Formats: sequence, C-alpha cells, structure tokens
Amino acid sequence: MKFNSRSLLAPLAAISAGILSLSLAGCATGISTTPTPPTTPTPPTTPTTPVAPPANPGVSFSGKVTAGSQPIAGATIQVYAAGTTGNGSAPTVLLSTPQTTDATGAFTVPAAYPCPASSSQLYVVARGGNTGTSTSPNSAITLATVVGPCNQVTASSQFVLNEVTTVATVWGLSQFLATGASLGASSTNTQGLTNAFATVANLANLTTGTSPGAAFPSNGISPAAKVNTLANLINTCTAATTDLTPCTNLFTAATPAGASAPTNTLDAALNLVRNPGTNVAALYKQSTASNAFTPALTTTPADWTLFISYTGGGLNEPGALGVDSTGNIWVSNYSDSTGTFGIASKFSPTGSPIFPTGIKANGLSDSYGLAIDASDNVWIPYEHSPSGLGAVSVLNSNGQSISGAAGYTAGNLYYPIAAAIDPNGNAWVINYGNAHLTLYSSTGQVLSGTTGFFAPSFAFPAAIVVDANHNAWIGDENDGFITRISSDGTQNLPVSCCNSPNGLAIDQRGYVWAANFAGDSISQISGSGTVVSNGYTGAGLDHPQGIAVDGAGTLWIANYRSPALTQLAGSASSNPGAALSPATGWAPDAALPPPPGSSTPVKLLEAFAVVIDASGNLWVTNFGTNTLTEYIGLAVPIKTPLIGPPQIP
Repeated sequence: MKFNSRSLLAPLAAISAGILSLSLAGCATGISTTPTPPTTPTPPTTPTTPVAPPANPGVSFSGKVTAGSQPIAGATIQVYAAGTTGNGSAPTVLLSTPQTTDATGAFTVPAAYPCPASSSQLYVVARGGNTGTSTSPNSAITLATVVGPCNQVTASSQFVLNEVTTVATVWGLSQFLATGASLGASSTNTQGLTNAFATVANLANLTTGTSPGAAFPSNGISPAAKVNTLANLINTCTAATTDLTPCTNLFTAATPAGASAPTNTLDAALNLVRNPGTNVAALYKQSTASNAFTPALTTTPADWTLFISYTGGGLNEPGALGVDSTGNIWVSNYSDSTGTFGIASKFSPTGSPIFPTGIKANGLSDSYGLAIDASDNVWIPYEHSPSGLGAVSVLNSNGQSISGAAGYTAGNLYYPIAAAIDPNGNAWVINYGNAHLTLYSSTGQVLSGTTGFFAPSFAFPAAIVVDANHNAWIGDENDGFITRISSDGTQNLPVSCCNSPNGLAIDQRGYVWAANFAGDSISQISGSGTVVSNGYTGAGLDHPQGIAVDGAGTLWIANYRSPALTQLAGSASSNPGAALSPATGWAPDAALPPPPGSSTPVKLLEAFAVVIDASGNLWVTNFGTNTLTEYIGLAVPIKTPLIGPPQIP
C-alpha cells in the first residue's frame, strides 16, 4: 500500500482516526553555497624518504594518456599509494624516477618499486605533455585514474588516463582527495577507501577510458551522459595547444566565490564536486565545444552532482535503510499483500543486489524501520506478523534470521515502526500502535518490562535516535513533541518544538535535528532539551522525511515531495541551519529513464530515508518508484554502522 498525498503513514490509518492528515506545502528558497573542505599541500614529485626495501613485490603495469582520442606525449607519470593518516593525507610516491609518455601517449611502470603494503591502494597521475601533434606543452593538464590494490596488479594490467577516468576518480574519491592530487584516508577507514576505489571503477572503464565501468550493475541507471559532459568540459582544456584560453575559462568558472582559481584540470574538477552549483550554465556551454565523449547531456543540468538509481533486489515501497561495516546497503520494504517481493534488500557498496529477489524472513511484512548493530545484525520491525500485532526480525550478515521462527514479539509490541541501536548494543523499538517503546538487549531479551516504556507526551511516535548517554529521543508524527527518555524508562523530557517530526538525527555535539514533515522545516534542539530553532527553511525543503548528519556535522535531508536533496550547515557552523544547497536543492533533476513511448524522464518520487557511508556517498530510498539512489561523494564519511551520534571512521 503506497503513501497518499494526505498522510505520510497512510497504511497505518486504520489504527486510529486520530492520525494527522498532512497537507502539501510549497518549496521554500535558500542560498547556494557549499564550503570547500580544507586541503593539504601538493605531494612531492620525488620521495622525501626512500621507499622501504621490498617487503612487498614491485608493481608493474602499462598505460596510455589521452585527451579524448588524441595521445598526450611527454606527460610526466607518477604512481602513488594512498596516504593512511587522514582524508587528503600525503600519499607515498612510488617512482623515484617518474615515467614519461611516448609519442603515442604510452608508458610502462617497471617492477622496480615496491608498495608500502601489498594491500596499498594505488593511483596514477599524468601531468603536462603535448596533445596530438602539438609541440607546445600544456602545463594545465592533470589527469588521473585508479589502479587498485597493489597485490591485484599484474604486468599485463593496462590503464587509460583521460578525462573520463579523471572525472570518475575525482567524484568517486572526492572526500579523500586534496589539491595537487593528494589522496589518502585514515588507517581506520581502509574499507571506505576501498569501496570508493570500486565506485571509480563503477563510473569508468579503467582499461578503455569510457563510461560506465565494465562491471557497472545491470540494475543501475548509468550516469554516463553526465560523466561524458564533465569529461568534454575538461577536454576543452586538455585538447588546447597554443591557445590555452579554454583552460583559463575553465579555471575561472570552476572557482567558487572567495577561493583561488585552480591551475590544473584535476583541481578544477575537484572544485566542482565540492561546489556542485558553481557556474553550471557557463560550464555546460563550454562543454558543448567538445564532442570527444558521447553520449553527453543535451540540456544544462541542475548541478554537477553525480547520482545512480538502482532497482531490483526485492525493492518494493522501500523505507528505512542502513549501512553495515563493509559498506553494504540494507533496505526495509513495506512490501505488498501477496508477499511477492522480499521484505529486506541488501546491495553491495556499488549497488549490485546481493539477494536478487530480496529476503523474506519469518513470513513478516509491512516494514518502515531498520537498524544495524555493531555485529552487522539487521533489526527490522514489522507491522504485521503471525500474531497480528507485529514483530522484530533480526537478520545476520548473510540474511539468515537469528531471532527465531516468529521473530521477537515480547515487550508489548504493537505495530512496531522504527528502531535504533544504542552504544550499549541494545535495540530500541517504537510501537506506533500503542505509543510505547520496547527495549531489547543485543540477544533479544526484553529490558523494558512487559508493557514497555511510556511517556505522556507520546501520541503516534514515528522516529527515534539515541544519544551518547543512551537516552532515546522520539518524534511524534501527529503533534509537535520530541521526547527524551532514559535507558531505564524512568525519566522523560517532553520538548514542544516541531511540526510532525517524522525524521530525527543527532550530531557529534549532542544536538537533535528534526525533519518537520508538515512544516517544510528543520528544528534544532540541544541535548538538554532547549529549542535552538523552531524551523530552518529553504534550500529545497519540501515535506522533509529522512535526515542524516555527516562526519563534519553537516545536515542532509531527503524530501518526500521532491526528488532533491537539502544540505544545511550544522551546529558547529557560525550560522547553524544555513542553506548550503540551492533553493531547489541538490540534484532536482535526478530521475529514471522515460518509459516506453515517452521522452519524459520519471522523477524520483517520495524520498523516504537517507544514510551516509564510509566513502562519503549518500543513499536515499524512493518509496514511490521502488528505487535506491546513490549520490556520489557529496558528504564527509562516517563510521558504519551508525550507532548513536555519527563518528569519523
């Protein structure tokens, strides 16, 4: 049963005639600035210290550098191993003597230089060179591609460095890149970096230099046209010979207000992924001067975000979602009355369905909620069960039920709708039908008594987050209250603040943020219950439903009545709640291909939830189109699974 235009939770309307009917509201307006994260210095072109003796084998491969179809001769080639001391940290330079491309743009890396570790993630950067038959070097050229783990590269491996691989590298690795092609992650986020490298290979074929990648999933909708448009934009500079005006124009237009202009093509691309609203019309017009890569966009895009929508995997009215420790995406589905579709879906970090038709566990159906614990067990509350009042099913990482044949049913469950895991590993479950909370231990023991926890301010609870002190915060769908309740259920603090707070998030400083579905706004509440703001607006907010906080404390909101994402400044900002996305939000043109016989794309519909992974990608469920959409590289990574406030991985 789908949501209708009058109620967010229409399938639950039979529970009580008192559920609020939600009216539509128009879009608000905002500003379109996005801060550029700090950068680190340009990496040295020669090692500052010699690479250690070969504890690991030397890496060898070959490649070619091109501007479109033209070879770039005389380009300087350097191979790097990604840094391990933080995002954008200085990499290890592998080649003490950089290679130089020949007249055909070709180069070979000899097996004389060992990697720091066998699992080191390698990438290649080409700088300068002469395009085609030109004898004039173009110092503005900087192109890149990823190679992957050192121990998976062989002498027969071949790579292309061109504008497409550069776009894929910059967007896929944007949160790990700094100016000058420095690329690194913290030593505790190797998984996030590994998954980001895989995203690059999803966007571009590393052997042919075309988009999408060789292993791009068949259930995904390729962003090749936008990748090619960005590649053509860069090509206007890389193909330039004696007249470098296109480079100057590119660097000027790719500079956000108050920043210094880049001096090379890779840094210009990095500016665009970090500031995707920058001079879109002018840059798109410049891109049309090149047709090096096709197909390309035929109209000006809304912004420079890259996104991929995925289908399959049992998606059917998808609601909540979460990310496990390896970057897999789990989705709960409301399902349908026939049980044809799985009630849980699992996708790889690059969007491939792990279970082609989803997971049907315990015969349960109709779910809006999902939470993942530290052991990667997935807790899914369901409205309906054999008992008729709902249950909670817990799946292990292989999709197998570990909560018994009927799931967990004790603790006064009555149409459970949402769940959250606290720092102790306990699972909080909201019961929409009787306005109580059920608290389970990690092994399914009821910790909240036979009747569950209750507070007088509870009405129709719909959203929950847990703070660092193990308190739960609950948002009520049909009133303006958020309630804080202690882990033993004895203390509660009602906060009158909001307008149908259907989505909640908590940041690193303990502030609670509420997505006000009926108010087209976001509220901010301190950890002590003080209302800091009763409604930030604009930036594309339109019936906000899902909300998440990234590693920098920035807010990301999915809008139920708009396909666009909203970005707001967080509590540590000098202007909390300030609009960082345009008045129409980011990616309002995100859509599915036209149906047969039509030329009109299908807009993404009824965005329900949003989560952030350890690579900086945003994932959004679209309840109305049965899709899962990935917005690539926009957010600062967080540790997954998310338990309590977000943490830097």
